[in-house]
Amino acid sequence: MTLPDCASDLGPLHAYPTADGSFSLQSERFGEAFHNSAGARNEAIAKFAVPAQLERFGNGTPLRVLDVCVGLGYNSAAVLEALPSAAPELMWWGLELDRRPLELALAQPHFRSSWSASVLKVLEQMRDRGGWHQDHSSGRLLWGDARSTMRQIADSQRFDLILLDAFSPQRCPELWSEEFLAGLAGRLAPGGRLLTYSRSAAVRASLRRHGLTLYSLLPAPGERPGWSSGTMAVRPGPPIPEAGPGWRALSAMEEEHLHTRAAVPFRDPSSADDSTAILQRRSLEQASCNLEATNAWQRRWRQDATG
Repeated sequence: MTLPDCASDLGPLHAYPTADGSFSLQSERFGEAFHNSAGARNEAIAKFAVPAQLERFGNGTPLRVLDVCVGLGYNSAAVLEALPSAAPELMWWGLELDRRPLELALAQPHFRSSWSASVLKVLEQMRDRGGWHQDHSSGRLLWGDARSTMRQIADSQRFDLILLDAFSPQRCPELWSEEFLAGLAGRLAPGGRLLTYSRSAAVRASLRRHGLTLYSLLPAPGERPGWSSGTMAVRPGPPIPEAGPGWRALSAMEEEHLHTRAAVPFRDPSSADDSTAILQRRSLEQASCNLEATNAWQRRWRQDATG
């Protein structure tokens, strides 16, 4: 099924089922799917809800969440569903370019059956009102380019959890730039966690430069194991173990990846450039740097694995 286009959005959208039966979409404008084929719901739980360790917020500690690229709503829904029974005071902000994915998800019976009535009510209020307000829970969904809408959130606001689920860095470098990631890193509270499916060396190196400690996410159920399945970046605060629910320490291979040309950042000094300008700028910087070629790193580790 192909869904209509409209101005300033994700282009034509193509609906498809993922392996766990959950509904997802592919954007023609970005040439990518919203989720991996193993399962949209599984991915949201494994890469966002589980490593968030939401039980940390069961004692009345407020939980402040920023969802960058809300999309179909899976990630925030998984977080809301996983909140401890003694739910914390929740303050939520979401950034999204296109209204259609959430509308389409809420029209799908399988998507609706995946969540409790209370979570569905929140998602419906996000769709209909741009947010919600309950006794101990409130949310605000901001529509438009995340680089601009982020400025609508007070500079002093800090987050305990940032869910970063933009299209891949090569397709949407605007939301993986050194400048945008620096802004997100600076918004994390002590002990705050940024979670993303991306294992990009450029993304990880930018996050580390801005003071965050890096961990590697484990694969979601049904996902083909690889050398990494995503990133957890943590603002120093209360100590956390090198391995925990959904994450592990970076391997030697991953550490070396951060010293290759793949780690050259995506730069967007004005926070207004398009993807072509950002990618061209990075390509020029990679061509002139003295870092190891990424394909040499790949060959070395491939030989180690087979030798």
